[in-house]
Amino acid sequence: MAIQIAQDADADRVLTDDPFALLTGMLLDQQYPMEHAFRGPAKILQRFGTLDPVAIAEADPEEFAELCATPPAIHRYGRSMAGRVQALARVVVDEYDGDASRIWTEAKSGTTLFKRLTDLPGYGEQKAKIFVALLAKQLEVKPRGWTTVSGDYSRKGFRSVADVTGPESLQKVRDHKKAMKAQNRS
Repeated sequence: MAIQIAQDADADRVLTDDPFALLTGMLLDQQYPMEHAFRGPAKILQRFGTLDPVAIAEADPEEFAELCATPPAIHRYGRSMAGRVQALARVVVDEYDGDASRIWTEAKSGTTLFKRLTDLPGYGEQKAKIFVALLAKQLEVKPRGWTTVSGDYSRKGFRSVADVTGPESLQKVRDHKKAMKAQNRS
């Protein structure tokens, strides 16, 4: 199934074709509109020429930060996110021989997958839960116990980026998040 989170054909193709791109898009999905965050990997690919975790991890940090902060930046905080992308790439290189997909393809259980994700730089509990749900719902990666570790994000509906499959579902997720914020304020 083709990913359609970025709402841009080229950026979505990058997310579909490159596991590190998808992992990076999720990393960037904070304090920034989700479709823009998931366009970040395509911007890196276009400017840097590759999404190879080895090349990214070994890139000069200042030059990589400049590339990520150049408008249109990969994120509202392009320079600091560049450092997080490089840290993520370093873990993928050191722990998974540069193959981001091994994080989920070799996880024998939802618990293992969740632990692997929370061990990544920039991945807290909520981001890990959402990414587990995204993998299950959009890529059919469903290790035993995935619904338990992803909690409500595993349910049907429009709760998170895991449920975005096009413009209509993106709006439904936005509406859900808005309603949750309003509920939490009252």
